[in-house]
Amino acid sequence: MKNEREEGKGGGRGDSEKKPKPSSGSALSMSESQRISSSHLRVTQSLRPAPHPSSFTLHPLKRLGQNFLVSGGIVDRIINALGPQGDETIIEIGPGKGALTTRLVAEAGSVVAIEFDRNLGPALLEKFASRKNFTLVQGDALDTDFCEAIRPATQARVVANLPYNISTAILQRLIDQRSCITEMVLMLQREVVDRITAPAGATERGYLSVLVEAYCETEKLFDVAPGAFRPAPKVWSSVVRLRTRQQNEVEMNEQLFLSIVSAGFAQRRKTILNNLRKAPAALQELIKPRGGVSIILCEANIQPQRRAETLTVAEWFRLARLLA
Repeated sequence: MKNEREEGKGGGRGDSEKKPKPSSGSALSMSESQRISSSHLRVTQSLRPAPHPSSFTLHPLKRLGQNFLVSGGIVDRIINALGPQGDETIIEIGPGKGALTTRLVAEAGSVVAIEFDRNLGPALLEKFASRKNFTLVQGDALDTDFCEAIRPATQARVVANLPYNISTAILQRLIDQRSCITEMVLMLQREVVDRITAPAGATERGYLSVLVEAYCETEKLFDVAPGAFRPAPKVWSSVVRLRTRQQNEVEMNEQLFLSIVSAGFAQRRKTILNNLRKAPAALQELIKPRGGVSIILCEANIQPQRRAETLTVAEWFRLARLLA
């Protein structure tokens, strides 16, 4: 299900390339929310009682920009790409009406579904009540501690239809928790996938491209037409596979790295030299004692007149290490 919530708590049409601040603390623990438990289900939700499944119909909500996946063929292709195993845990973000969930609970060892729309929670619980391997977390993926949600498992893979204009924020959150997430099969707006997979030098390359490439191996799988959803969105979607890199492959100050990349892409038409000269004060405090931006770029073997989209991940890494 596509769930385009308002910026800050959900998506809208298109990833506007707004860059989230690097995380400075851990996510909320599951124990900080109310939990309703049974022998095989647990739900994290607010104190306000949820409606009974019989009291509402599952229509897409216009205010949330919901588009339910209805194509069985696309469901098959996503499941085949994911290949759920009987001994693993799968996290599903945005189960909606359960089109993917039905297949996941039949094939995976454990399924943890995270649903933002609390109206859908009771229906999902009722639909999968007989499945002891199904867990519903009623909440926002942006506030979810995925590593805590999958316990006692220590690793999981993710499948999701991500909200469009918070894809950067959710991807960064998933990457932040890559110690327990090994792979993601994600459906996003096609333009967002094009940005994610854009190589150095491509006009589509931006902050999101560098973020994902730094921490994941990417593979675009296939496109999805608007007709696969009800109601049909106005844009095409694409499915992409992201395999997280081992933590020891990227050893550096991650907050510093993301701050440099963010500053470098601040104004796309300007050179890397000009953008870094106008970097935030905290970054300037690291640059000035080392002789200024020109000296740093020279030491990193980066021509100052280049633009941010031409830099490779290795070059961004060099800049971060020089300023560390």
